[in-house]
Amino acid sequence: MDRADVIILGGGLVGLSLAAALDASGLSAIVVDPADPEQQGAAGFDGRTSAVSSSSRRMFDVTGVSEHFAEAGCPIRAIKVADGLQPGGLTFAPDADDDEPLGFMYENRQLRAALRARAEVGRHLWLMWKASPARVERAEHGVTVSLQDGRQLSAPLLVAAEGRRSPTREQAGIRFARWRYDHSAIVSTFAHEEPHENIAWEIFFPSGPFALLPMNDRDGRHRSALVWSVPRQDTEGWLSLSDADFAAEVHRAMGGFLGAVEMLSPRSTYPLGFHHAARITDRRLALVGDSAHGIHPIAGQGVNLGFRDAAALAQVLVEGARLGLDLGDRQLLDRYQRWRSLDSLSVAMATDSLTRVYSIPGRTASAIRRLGMSVIDRVAPIKDRMMAEARGTSGDLPLLLRGLPV
Repeated sequence: MDRADVIILGGGLVGLSLAAALDASGLSAIVVDPADPEQQGAAGFDGRTSAVSSSSRRMFDVTGVSEHFAEAGCPIRAIKVADGLQPGGLTFAPDADDDEPLGFMYENRQLRAALRARAEVGRHLWLMWKASPARVERAEHGVTVSLQDGRQLSAPLLVAAEGRRSPTREQAGIRFARWRYDHSAIVSTFAHEEPHENIAWEIFFPSGPFALLPMNDRDGRHRSALVWSVPRQDTEGWLSLSDADFAAEVHRAMGGFLGAVEMLSPRSTYPLGFHHAARITDRRLALVGDSAHGIHPIAGQGVNLGFRDAAALAQVLVEGARLGLDLGDRQLLDRYQRWRSLDSLSVAMATDSLTRVYSIPGRTASAIRRLGMSVIDRVAPIKDRMMAEARGTSGDLPLLLRGLPV
């Protein structure tokens, strides 16, 4: 039987970031995932991109993940928010003497590759790809996981990082609030004539948010990622357009401010929804990432919430180990529950509220929204707080997110 300090079910972005954080502090972990990592690394596997907040990037720096990026992420120097193509709006940008970007844009496959490479050199990590649990027993004195190939694993604590449809969460009987939005996200990357100047745009239309996210230039061409929320019933129509016709729609939606547009990658789509677990712990079990919560991509905070889970859980476990505590001890799990519950729920409800407020049609609603944005733009404390939220630097921040080792 293989034994470690923690068994992590799920080797995605959040599961591997937790594994790296534990390994950097000397705790051992076994990562179990049914996926084939070679297929996940293929260029066509996932066309999605992620905005990694500056605090999440600090964690990557401290835990050694950043050393494995094939190329630097594209820094986000400013975020601009607009109500359609109407004048006015909000601009979030650091002060002139603050040179830390608000975040960095990566292709998801680049994130996966770096996290996997970091895990593969981990001194205290075991990666079990193409493996699935057949039986999980969370007993009073420890956790035992029996794999379908007959191998057995044991640890004081089990972590579910399996994603939105987490079977471990279901087996634990943890209830969660869930609803679907009447929208799907269309994601792709495109080239454009004018430079993006490292600005991320969130343009709100009554039909759904339209996000433009800066990517590194490639082959001498300016690039951006697109996340376009469209009514669910219109999704197939948008996907059926030719690349040229879709590019023309992108150009029209942004008012042409990036010049001529050419699509660079196939469009993909996924449904948009919300879910939030009533609790994120059970006996010898902790939930992280999408197993615990899923939100609208309106503010680009989804994966960063997961990274914050990983940073907080790693700190709780490392500090518990130094005190000689059982890593599955109830008081450690209660600390993790208290630390993460309020922050994740606050972000989830804020993104849900934004989605609903900006979907109200009509000139009056638009005028009220633009008035609100102009007020926020002039009130420094409110604006600074919102920018801190975007950076992931608000609240009781774990050490890793401050750029400090645990």
